[in-house]
Amino acid sequence: MESIYIHGGIALQGQVRVQGSKNAVLPVMAATLLTEGTSTIGNCPRLKDVYHMQTLLESLGCVTARDKEMLKVHAANVSTLRARDGMPEDAVRGMRSSIILLGALLGRLGEVRVEYPGGCVIGERPIDIHIEALKKLNVHFEEKSYGFYAYSEELRGTEVSLPVPSVGATENLILAAVRAKGTTVIRGAAREPEITALCEFLSLCGADIAGTGSATLIIQGVERLMGADYAIAGDRIVAGTYLCACMAAGGEVLLKEAPVLQMRETLAAAIRMGAVCQETEEGLYVQMEERPKALKRLATAPYPGFPTDMQSPFLPVLSLAEGECDVEENIFENRFHIVPYLQDMGADITQTDARHIHLRGIEELTGRRVLAKELRGGAALTVAGVAAKGVTVVDGCKFIERGYENICRDLRELGVRIYGV
Repeated sequence: MESIYIHGGIALQGQVRVQGSKNAVLPVMAATLLTEGTSTIGNCPRLKDVYHMQTLLESLGCVTARDKEMLKVHAANVSTLRARDGMPEDAVRGMRSSIILLGALLGRLGEVRVEYPGGCVIGERPIDIHIEALKKLNVHFEEKSYGFYAYSEELRGTEVSLPVPSVGATENLILAAVRAKGTTVIRGAAREPEITALCEFLSLCGADIAGTGSATLIIQGVERLMGADYAIAGDRIVAGTYLCACMAAGGEVLLKEAPVLQMRETLAAAIRMGAVCQETEEGLYVQMEERPKALKRLATAPYPGFPTDMQSPFLPVLSLAEGECDVEENIFENRFHIVPYLQDMGADITQTDARHIHLRGIEELTGRRVLAKELRGGAALTVAGVAAKGVTVVDGCKFIERGYENICRDLRELGVRIYGV
């Protein structure tokens, strides 16, 4: 799919099932490399990043099989030779999350050749934090023309304090530490739900992890891990995106299997803006009858704060809100790519620097041709198109497909006139 066409301006009505979490399934897939059996991952979303990860696992000797929403990974024959030879460059460079294979392969094989990962324009996301943290577990790194070679004669548990709660660095440390000798204490760990999912899966496989869900993780290394069955929770960012679509266009929707407990700050912001949000046995019920009310300030923060991935989808809603709002981006330094496109649609937005914008709400957005440059920005432009009068065309949809199984199908379920070509 290259482009999405949206005939917007109609209130949403209906229900849709929220897919499994992209951010949770990728580290769980990486963790299967540490096991010596077969793992079954339920509610596995059909995403480009998942297919990239599946390709990488197979290149390392895993056998994978897909059956509807179920993915099986048999990792008994993971090969040191294949890890030395390197993984397919297009799959590695196709997604940022490939870096989490570093900790998993060090834990399983003690060495790995890694291409520098790609797949992101929202910020530099340096991997220095990953490297410096893993060095404390007795990992050595050699710079190479293709990236770097990492190895360890023996992973040894130690105490590691992260300078910032990096999700990727926390994941890599966990993946390496569960097979290290002795005890590893990770302080300043990220607390995002995908970290909890990784710890839950590894614990089912036989890992000894204490402090799951907190900023301090205590991991006692074990010699072997076996495969396990694990179901991925619904995607909180996808659910939040469809919540924003309903807030921007108005209407009444049911988001089935939305992970409400993971969405507290998102829902708190939505409720302050006038949305009715109710948890039900099926998921999340959302109703928006009036024009949104502006928030005075919206600032992103590490979990459990307001998620950076929800900042972009909220911008179209804030553009249409009654009042003014200051938005502060505290996670990434380059996350306002969509601002010029929203301005072209009529939004009154002033950008003061790379991390701050000011919005003055208007009553109506107008459909335009816009360009997705990254995943969440593309979804946000789709939300803007859902609310805008007239026709909006969103180009660059390959980015959206990295995180949304089928955004057109889902929004059609909610009554949106939308199709992709």
